[in-house]
Amino acid sequence: MGTVGLSFGSPTSGAGFDVSSTVSEIVANLQNVETPWKSQLTSLESQDTAISSLGTLMSSLSNDMSSLTDFNGILAQKEGSSSNTDVVELTAASSAAIAGSHTVTVNNLAQTSSGYLAEITNGSDTLTGSVTLQVGPGGQSKTFKLDSTDNTLAGLARAINASSVGIDASVLTDSTGSRLSLVSGTSGAKGNIIVSGNTLNDAVTNTLGASVTAGTGTALSTAQLAAVSSSSENLTGTISVSVGGGSAQTINMNDVNTAEGGTTLADLSQYINSASNAFPFAASVVTNSDGTASLELTSGTAGSAGTLAVNSALVDSSTALGYTAAVNGIDANLTIDGVSNLTSASNAVTNLIPGVTFQLLATSSSPIQIVIGNDNADVESTVNQFVTDYNSLMSAINTQEGNTTSGTAEPLFGSPTLAVLQEQILGSINTQNPNGYLDSISNASDTLSGSISFSLADGLPLFYSGTPGSDANATTGAIATTSTGTLNPIMNSGDTLSGSISIQVGSGTEQTVKVGSSSTTATLAGLMSAINSANIGVTASIVTGSDGSQSLSLTSLTSGSAGTLTVTSSIADTSPQTVDVPASDNTLAGMADAINASHVGVTANVVANSSGSHLEFVSNYATAGQLAVNSSMTDSTTGVALNYNSSGSDINSLSGLGISVNNNGTLTFDASSLDSLLNTDYSSVVGFFQNANSWGQTVSNLLNNAGESSPTGILSLASSSNSNIESSLNAEVSKENAIISTEQKSLTAELNSANEIMQQLPTQLDGMNELYSAITGYNKNS
Repeated sequence: MGTVGLSFGSPTSGAGFDVSSTVSEIVANLQNVETPWKSQLTSLESQDTAISSLGTLMSSLSNDMSSLTDFNGILAQKEGSSSNTDVVELTAASSAAIAGSHTVTVNNLAQTSSGYLAEITNGSDTLTGSVTLQVGPGGQSKTFKLDSTDNTLAGLARAINASSVGIDASVLTDSTGSRLSLVSGTSGAKGNIIVSGNTLNDAVTNTLGASVTAGTGTALSTAQLAAVSSSSENLTGTISVSVGGGSAQTINMNDVNTAEGGTTLADLSQYINSASNAFPFAASVVTNSDGTASLELTSGTAGSAGTLAVNSALVDSSTALGYTAAVNGIDANLTIDGVSNLTSASNAVTNLIPGVTFQLLATSSSPIQIVIGNDNADVESTVNQFVTDYNSLMSAINTQEGNTTSGTAEPLFGSPTLAVLQEQILGSINTQNPNGYLDSISNASDTLSGSISFSLADGLPLFYSGTPGSDANATTGAIATTSTGTLNPIMNSGDTLSGSISIQVGSGTEQTVKVGSSSTTATLAGLMSAINSANIGVTASIVTGSDGSQSLSLTSLTSGSAGTLTVTSSIADTSPQTVDVPASDNTLAGMADAINASHVGVTANVVANSSGSHLEFVSNYATAGQLAVNSSMTDSTTGVALNYNSSGSDINSLSGLGISVNNNGTLTFDASSLDSLLNTDYSSVVGFFQNANSWGQTVSNLLNNAGESSPTGILSLASSSNSNIESSLNAEVSKENAIISTEQKSLTAELNSANEIMQQLPTQLDGMNELYSAITGYNKNS
């Protein structure tokens, strides 16, 4: 801490000194202790700004990836059209839909079963009885019995709708009355409404009054009773009829029942018309235009003398609510791409064309064209945005590794946060999409048994690698060397090979040797024999490695550069490559090591997941869909078989999408390559981003977990660490400021007191001088 020198001027001048500036100088000196803290805070705040900026870029990149990995995102969108939207309207197409053209002929539309109960005049009438309803032969049946709690049409509708029978009920009312409408909740043939045990009745009595037409001239008088809902309704009571003022003749329905065996209108009509009764009037049952029935009486005497007088006490005591099936449920019938008699229970047809949903609106006599296209433009735009945002992030990371324009280091220069973030992102971008994976096990340390075999579509390639021959050099003393090389090793020399190998010695003629066609010559030994028999200037031999693998070695018969071998091999091992669970380490990790140490052309990794851990495989020589895996492995601890699951994508890296990684970590995107892939293998692009354990899911998880939104992300941890340090530093600054503030108040008081004393010194000196003069008689001023 520096020192502060006080300048008081002449102590006897009475002028004193500037207390405020003196205190400010002392306080400024005290505040120097805070300088390193504030410098560190400034540095941390700059880091916070840089971390926040990286977090924003990470968030943008994560959103781009979400658009590609979301099952309902950009890759699920399709373009489509119908040649006749009055017949077929395209409503949806998922990512499973394959771009192309389809023909659809609509032979008939689907229908939903519906019907209604017989009409009653008053919808609030009390009903009795019960009815059993069911949807389709295999549906659940339910009986609805009316009681005193809610025994109207509306109550019956509520009971049906509240049940799980699968029928929608409603009361339809018009000028003539009310009826209960039933509509099946299941369309098509399997949704037909089945009504059984129907004893529903309108329990309200209805007296059948009569309307009489008088007879005139030769016309006969007629009378018509009030209508009943059905001629089969049962009647009670009596009816009295007289002709022309004659004696009334009364008919009791009990007598009708005795004579005719029933009490319906038809029974009453038959009783009246019976010759044995000799009534002077006739009866008939009339069906009205609305479907109801009435009894009509006709006088036997013409003119006014035969005018009927009717006193009806007949009562319709119960109206049966019969059910009428208005619409039968049937399935839609279609012909799609020439395949006839395809059915759909609904007019919203789903997946008869895979991934496509369309609505049937009418039948058609000729095929309708449906065209499905991939939304390539939006997919390419989204991928391009991902590449752009990724490059922005990498550019920001690269910037933090240098100096600012003023020459000072960027805030995160040398920060481990930056190094870890860069490593994570570059590692994820270069991740290969797995060919597939085994079922998960909950405990990675479980013991395994069995084996697994791998088969590449084009076989395991046996590439050649070798060294050229060199000439002797008298100056350096170097001796001549012979050109040699080997093919990739294989685990079993008896495997079947295919292809050919072309060999050129020096500037000589290139000669080709094909693998033999027989079981004995299409092996490594057979290839060796064929090369040695071809007399092309090389010697072939089989070399056994320390791991038991075998490879074909070629040695030039001509020493020096003139004998340098130029070899092009298209030889492939077409036999399945089998790896057994090693006894030395029979866990997932041990099996992965065994596969990676074997010459089978596959890389294995143990991957942790929400269910535990699993083995994941990536082909070293083929695209993702070109590896066939046969697993007979078992988790011996649990006894569960570990089956193989294909990734469902033929793309194993970003390069398959037309994206290349540059030396500085940025990406370059070729949209035309992706466009071509989308047109030929759209499902593989979807699988690359969306399948379980895919590249897209792996990178999406990393971006979500590394950013500021995740509490365990590298940026979140760095921000949290800075925040803790900043809180501690701010606390120290606040504490020191409190001490300085107290010191400032104390100094101000003390210095003000000292200043007052100095300002009073001249007056005190004058007093002393006067006292001195009085005592001595000497005046110094005379």
